[in-house]
Amino acid sequence: MVGVKRKNYPSRKKTSDHGEKKNSRSKTRKIFGQGYKSRNLKSRNRSGGSRFKKSDLEPSMMVNTTIKIKDDKKCFQPRAFYELDISPKLQSRIKNKGYKKTTEIQDKTFEIVSQGESVIGIANTGTGKTGAFLIPIINRLINNKNKNKTIVLIPTRELAQQVEQEFKSLSKGLKIFSSCFIGGTNVNKDINKLRRLNHVIIGTPGRINDMINRRALKLHDFTKVVLDEFDTMLDMGFLQEVQKIINQMHKRNQTILFSATENPKQQNIIDNLVKQYKKVKVSEGKANTDNIYQEVIKPKDDEEKNQMLVDLLRKKEFKKVLIFSETKRQVSKLCRVLKKFDLKVDEIHGDKSQQHRSKAIQKFKLGAIQIMVATDVASRGIDIDNITHVINYRTPSSKESYIHRIGRTGRAGKEGYAITFI
Repeated sequence: MVGVKRKNYPSRKKTSDHGEKKNSRSKTRKIFGQGYKSRNLKSRNRSGGSRFKKSDLEPSMMVNTTIKIKDDKKCFQPRAFYELDISPKLQSRIKNKGYKKTTEIQDKTFEIVSQGESVIGIANTGTGKTGAFLIPIINRLINNKNKNKTIVLIPTRELAQQVEQEFKSLSKGLKIFSSCFIGGTNVNKDINKLRRLNHVIIGTPGRINDMINRRALKLHDFTKVVLDEFDTMLDMGFLQEVQKIINQMHKRNQTILFSATENPKQQNIIDNLVKQYKKVKVSEGKANTDNIYQEVIKPKDDEEKNQMLVDLLRKKEFKKVLIFSETKRQVSKLCRVLKKFDLKVDEIHGDKSQQHRSKAIQKFKLGAIQIMVATDVASRGIDIDNITHVINYRTPSSKESYIHRIGRTGRAGKEGYAITFI
């Protein structure tokens, strides 16, 4: 990805971490057309400023910039899956899914997870982190089902369902059984799931703790725990729930943490959670993917913002668009606005039923709707093919949120676009 330098943007320091800046005006015109110009970015930290929570984002990080991690980094050479020490039964299922070669995070963590060691894996969105922990876990379960029971903790319902689908497709016919537990589903049905054998439990901390409190779920023989999107799982909103679950795992001997971003403030929590671990960093936990072109635009008011948004959404390039806002109320309000312009749009957030959320995502995946408006419930790990644009209708409150949001586009090496309204 190339950078763009315009005199009306705030100056940025030139460091060795930034690649050589090249002109990309054609990319900007491709996104906005000739009629739109990014306005001068001014500080929001002033009297009469933003009504919303102050963001720790620097606008300059969102303007067609990327970060070169290390210029002298050796070129990664992926291995074919058949080169790895994987059971022939699992190899055939990997092949059937069309997976031929490992991604970097999969390659560098496979032996670590397979040998039962604890690991922290940091890799950008869309780089196969789910496969990085599922493949070696399933491989070990094939060899010994009783000693490798695993619980996978995930922050959102949609991501939990996605992980379970991936697990089932890789383990079909292997007599390795799993169940998924998320909020918004029937509790009695969940209890019935636990009356049968489960080698892997996948779910959100709240519902899993509910099953533990009802004495339906016992974790005394579960030895492995995975925290997917661990920076969120170890945040104050989830930490207590996660700790309750881990305290039930009296035979825990392996802890696996994966995310696209990490929070240095959580280091003490991690050290208390797992004493010895290996760390694999494929990305720096803060850089944006190289094939996502980013742009900011500052309208004078909400009326102009909405009109500009509608004009953009009517462009033929905007085929599949994910729009983020900060609150559930903002999401619903924007969805109503867009429907008035006869745009094919739906919404997902915490106040929507699980049935509605699942149907909306399915419609979005299949192309029945062009636009999905969402809170950050859709920013973590959800894999929807061919999202052409991510739009931040409201500026996200943190760098981590921004990285996860824009990571929904530009996946699997494809080109993507991210637009942020300031």
